[in-house]
Amino acid sequence: MNDNRGPWYLLTAAVLGVTIGVLYVWLVSPVRFVNAAPKSLSANFKDSYRALIAAAFQANGDVGRARARFDLLNDSDPVGTLAIQAQRWIAEGRPEKDIQPLTVLLLALTQNGTPVPTATLIQKAGVTPSITSAPTATFTPVVVWTATPVAQGSPTLEIIPSTPLTSSEALSPTLTATPTVTFTPTATPGAPFVLREQILVCEPPLPSPLLEVEAQDSAGNPVPGVEVIVQWAGGEEHFFTGLKPERGLGYADFVMTQGVVYTLRLGETGQPVSDLKAPQCPQPSGDKTWGVWRLVFMQP
Repeated sequence: MNDNRGPWYLLTAAVLGVTIGVLYVWLVSPVRFVNAAPKSLSANFKDSYRALIAAAFQANGDVGRARARFDLLNDSDPVGTLAIQAQRWIAEGRPEKDIQPLTVLLLALTQNGTPVPTATLIQKAGVTPSITSAPTATFTPVVVWTATPVAQGSPTLEIIPSTPLTSSEALSPTLTATPTVTFTPTATPGAPFVLREQILVCEPPLPSPLLEVEAQDSAGNPVPGVEVIVQWAGGEEHFFTGLKPERGLGYADFVMTQGVVYTLRLGETGQPVSDLKAPQCPQPSGDKTWGVWRLVFMQP
């Protein structure tokens, strides 16, 4: 008997086999990845991994361990990638409790390799520390920072004695000691930022007009983590200082659009600066190029 089916039955069988195999792998028994290397994670899971690194850093203050964990992601520029993630999360409207650990870790990674206590970094982000307990015996107190912030975002200080207390010292009501904390907060919570100076910068020429913001405390030190609010007719944008540490810890910028009038302020209670338009700078050739409005704010 002659077989006139040709090769089509083989092709049909192959297609059915592949289809059944794909359905089995996708629906019946999908592949489960276990103990995958961090560099193999998808972009979303890498974001979650960086957030976990930042949370762990707030708990232990070990910047070396944080760097080692970042190495597992195999990012070409770990600091830049972290800054981009922080900016993206701000644009997405993530809560401050998710943004602050990224900002604190970003500051730690840009300290030129010098170890900085986590509490100092949180302090630089504009948080005023508070003491929640006091010793009741005569001893030299040791101030120990805990890295987990309280509900208001302030770190908790715990006072522990430098030497064990005897039973008589522990029971004596007349022995008292008050520890002295010798740092100065870089930002005063609730104190509004006011405009100190507004400068037009024309050099070098820029492809787009720019708003540059510098936030400073009352001593003139840069303050990271300050919310910048820019509003215009039909729009509003929020971002934070300190996310471009190569420009300064109190620096932030915003690209302006020609013909749009902006109002800018730092925080909800800061002094608003209105009537901000894209600046143009005249050149010797008679042409005009885009410039920069540089706004320096300071806390009183």
